Amino acid sequence: APKLETVRAAFIGVGARGGDHMKFMASLDGTEVVAICDLFEDNVNKWAKVATETGGEGRHKNIALYYGHENKWKLMLEEVKPDMVFIATNWNNHAPMAIETMKQGAHAFVEVPLAVTLEEMWEIVDTSERTQKHCMMMENVNYSRNELMFLNICRQGVLGDLLHAEAAYIHELRWQMEEQERGTGSWRTLHYANRNGNLYPTHGLGPVAQYMNLARTEDNFNSIVSFSTPAFGRKNYAEKNYAADHKWNQLDFKGGDLNTSIIKTTLGRTVMVQWDETSPRPYTRHNLVQGIKGALAGFPTRVALEGGVEGITKDHHSWVQGDDLEAVYEKYDHPLYTRLNDAAKGSGHGGMDGIMVYRIIECLRKGLPLDQNVYEGAFWSAVAPLSELSVAQGGAPQAFPDFTRGNWKNTKPLGIIN
Repeated sequence: APKLETVRAAFIGVGARGGDHMKFMASLDGTEVVAICDLFEDNVNKWAKVATETGGEGRHKNIALYYGHENKWKLMLEEVKPDMVFIATNWNNHAPMAIETMKQGAHAFVEVPLAVTLEEMWEIVDTSERTQKHCMMMENVNYSRNELMFLNICRQGVLGDLLHAEAAYIHELRWQMEEQERGTGSWRTLHYANRNGNLYPTHGLGPVAQYMNLARTEDNFNSIVSFSTPAFGRKNYAEKNYAADHKWNQLDFKGGDLNTSIIKTTLGRTVMVQWDETSPRPYTRHNLVQGIKGALAGFPTRVALEGGVEGITKDHHSWVQGDDLEAVYEKYDHPLYTRLNDAAKGSGHGGMDGIMVYRIIECLRKGLPLDQNVYEGAFWSAVAPLSELSVAQGGAPQAFPDFTRGNWKNTKPLGIIN
C-alpha cells in the first residue's frame, strides 16, 4: 500500500487489548490517535487521557470520542476517516467492523480470530482485494522471542525438510466467567456453551504455519479432522461457584473441554492443534516443529539436533534447554527481536505486543507488505468453523477453502526481516 508519512489511527474497543495497543502506538513516531470508540464512556475517557499524556508535544490532541451505542463505530469511520483502525471487540464483531473499515478507506487490524464463519472470512478477503486495503489479524505470538528464533532456525535450514508441527492454546480461563456484565467472559462464555470445536487456534498455529511456509509458495492447508472431549468442566465450575438459578447454570455447555485437531497439508505434512481453556493445567502453546534433522519445542523451550548441538549435546537423544539455551539464542536470535526488544519492553505479553505494533506502523510508513497477510489470517481462523463441522460429523475430514484462489503458489515465504 502507499506510504503513510503520519499514520492516523482509530480504535474500536478499549476495554482491554485495544487500550494497550493504543498506548504503545501513541509512543511511536509518525503516529496520531485520531479517534476512540467503545460502548462505555469511562473506557473512552481513560484511554484518551493516556494518549494525550503518551504522545508528548500535544501530538495526540482533539481525539474524537464515541461511546454509548453499538453502532457508534460506524459514525466514527464516516466522520474521522482514519488511515487505520485497531479492532479489539468481541469475536462476532470482528468481521463486520473490518469489512466496513476497509470500505471506508482505512486499513483494518483485527484481534484474533479474524472472523467466526467461513463466509465472513471470504467477505474479508474479497473486500481487502477490492479496496486494496490491508486486513491483518494481529497474531501477537508470532513476535515472541522463541517463535521468532524458531522461524529463523527453520529458515536457515537447520532442521532440514519439515515434517510435522504441534500447536496449542492450553490456558485455564474459567475465572473469566466472573466477568458477567463487561469483559471477555461476558460474551466468550456463550461461545463455549454453544459451539463444539477448536474455537481459538491461532496463537499456536500462526507461528508453526509460518515455519512451514503454509499458504506461501511451498505448501498450503488441505484438510482437517477434529475431535472433542466431553463438556464437563464449565458445567461443574458453574455449579460449584454460582447459585442454581444463575444464568451460567441455565446454559447447556456443548463445547468439549479439550479439542484435538490434525491438519493435513498439500505436501502431506501434519499439524496437530489443541485447544483447552477449561482444564486445570499449566499454560502451553506446544510450539513444536519436527524436521528430518532435528526438532524444536516449547514450554519449556528445547532444541534437539541430529549429531547434537555443537559444544552442548552429543546427539539428538538429549534436549538443549535451561541455561544451555543461551548459546542457541546468541547464535539464532531473530534480528527483528534483537532490534526491537528494548523498544517494546513494557508492552503486553512480555514485549511481543510492542514488536507487533511497531512492525505494523513501520510497514505502513514505509509502504512494505505486512508480516501477516489477510489470507494467513483467514486460513488460521478457519480452523474454528472447520473443526466444528468435523466434530459434528464424527471426525470426518473437512477441506480448507483456498482463500488465495491458487495465488499461494506465487506468494514468497516470510523472510527474516532485519
